[in-house]
Amino acid sequence: MTNETQSDIGWELYHSYLSVLNEGSLSGAARAMGIAQPTVGRHIAALEKSLGVTLFTRSQLGLLPTDAALALQPFAQAMSTSATALKRAAEGQGSGIKGTVRITASEVIGVEVLPPILAELQAAYPELKLELVLTNRVQDLLNREADIAVRMTQPKQEQLIARRVGQVDLGFHAHKAYLQRRGTPQTLADLAQHALIGFDEETPFVRAARKGFPQWSRDAFTFRTDSDVGQLALIRAGCGIGICQVALAARDPNLVRLLPDSLTLGLETWLTMHEDLRNTPRCKLTFDALLQGLQNYMAV
Repeated sequence: MTNETQSDIGWELYHSYLSVLNEGSLSGAARAMGIAQPTVGRHIAALEKSLGVTLFTRSQLGLLPTDAALALQPFAQAMSTSATALKRAAEGQGSGIKGTVRITASEVIGVEVLPPILAELQAAYPELKLELVLTNRVQDLLNREADIAVRMTQPKQEQLIARRVGQVDLGFHAHKAYLQRRGTPQTLADLAQHALIGFDEETPFVRAARKGFPQWSRDAFTFRTDSDVGQLALIRAGCGIGICQVALAARDPNLVRLLPDSLTLGLETWLTMHEDLRNTPRCKLTFDALLQGLQNYMAV
């Protein structure tokens, strides 16, 4: 490595650096990567020498990243994303539907709606591999963090193929057992006498929703969580009254929709994919299957 320039630095060195950054130690990085700890140490030393900076300092808590290490992180992460996308593209070469498709969706859609759609798709095409990223953060399709995304907002990037799936209707819901204990509210004002399930930290969507219902505030909630799946679980457990997807609640006979005329909220749902993937058989097939499956879900 003594004669190496920055442009000649191998990806494996950056890979080890990212792993140490994520795991906080050489041993943790070695376990995560499936290589020997001394190898990781040599990679970090070689990278520091090639870049002329110190990346980590030792402490009682493990290896702490320096300012230089943190400054490099977004660029190394972009390299990692590109390397993973390259691998997915290579796996899909040849005839037939095969290879990996990486899909990102919100927690509730990813947990409650997509699995049956994906199971049917994979059963029809056994050589297809599907990665499901559950996050409410918008994954960057332009940089290929994912191949396909289910988004609750219309994408604005021209390089993306975007199809409007429909609108996900939201409403107040509670479990029958909760209503038997506490009674059924007849007006919005009645909700003040009930255990409400809501958010912990406010989001732009929550602020927009509260314009029509000012009482839906953090201080009013008996149960708080920013996880959509967590809120749904609390509703199902009979903890109180919360907001969830109408089509999803309709699947459970124990969930009752409340005050349907008092709350009208909807989430525009879009299916998006990078335009460069439109002619990639595995991605096009997955895109079409997701579109049909989501439309069927919203038609309930």
